[in-house]
Amino acid sequence: MKTRITQLLGIKYPVIQGGMAWTSDAVLAAAVSKAGGAGIIGSGGRTTEWTREEVRKAKTLTDKPFGVNVMLMAPNIGEIIEMLCEEKVAFVTLGAGNPVPHIAKFHEAGIKVIPVVPSVKLAKRIEAAGADAMVIEGMEAGGHIGKQTTMALMENVLPNVTSVPVLVAGGISDGRALAAALLMGADGVQMGSRFLLTTECPAHPAAKEAIVKATDTDSVATGYSRNLGVRCLANAFTDAYTAKEIAGAPKEELMAMGTGTNRKGILEGDTVNGTVMCGQSLNVLNDVLSCQEVMERLIAEAKAAIERVKSIEL
Repeated sequence: MKTRITQLLGIKYPVIQGGMAWTSDAVLAAAVSKAGGAGIIGSGGRTTEWTREEVRKAKTLTDKPFGVNVMLMAPNIGEIIEMLCEEKVAFVTLGAGNPVPHIAKFHEAGIKVIPVVPSVKLAKRIEAAGADAMVIEGMEAGGHIGKQTTMALMENVLPNVTSVPVLVAGGISDGRALAAALLMGADGVQMGSRFLLTTECPAHPAAKEAIVKATDTDSVATGYSRNLGVRCLANAFTDAYTAKEIAGAPKEELMAMGTGTNRKGILEGDTVNGTVMCGQSLNVLNDVLSCQEVMERLIAEAKAAIERVKSIEL
């Protein structure tokens, strides 16, 4: 399956893994890359030393390309960028900040730059600034979200950004969604939640079980009225958080309330008082597979969906 993103990154399939905080480590990234996609190590909330160790570990686990997700608002952002340039990873995805000032430095180190963008305005700015590709991420995604849906972003961005590959993210949980993105004109997809449910992912078994058991109405976006939108599974914590949000609690109080809950939920398995960040397309997330099995299923589903479209009489 060849698209502009497979050619750019030197991968077999147009699928990259989301850089999920606390769970996107070297083992998961290497497994996704070995399966034909592009794995990503998540540096969000991590030290520079931890990230360097994971990058080096991934290099011992696969000779395939992998990348690192960089949160531009991180307090150690300068150190992270310097380290990645020294380690010369294949590519970076950039979020939570302005990527433009950092593109040239990564390019000087031979690293491809793929920012995550939420709007046409920023997409065109990123294109003009020389990014190698970009991810447009809809509010159906797990974790921090923007204000447009995935479909709206595809409608709005894809006709207006043509010189670089565009990947689609947000509620992309199976091969039919990959096919839909390709048919809309995208070059591939970024997937997070599907790779949470893999044997290589270090997410706590209780968190994986919560996702498997969830149905379509079981996710909620918290903090949306304070520009702190985060999508996760609904639970006692999100109920308490939403009650404070509706009552008018200040942004600082809400931020403090949410601090540490992601790790508590996804790594420690407290699915009641922590947060399990995942996307809205939950009903197709029914099993825990290896990354190889996930990729094989994705591609088979995508090919079948494309063949169905070909059979439509025009």
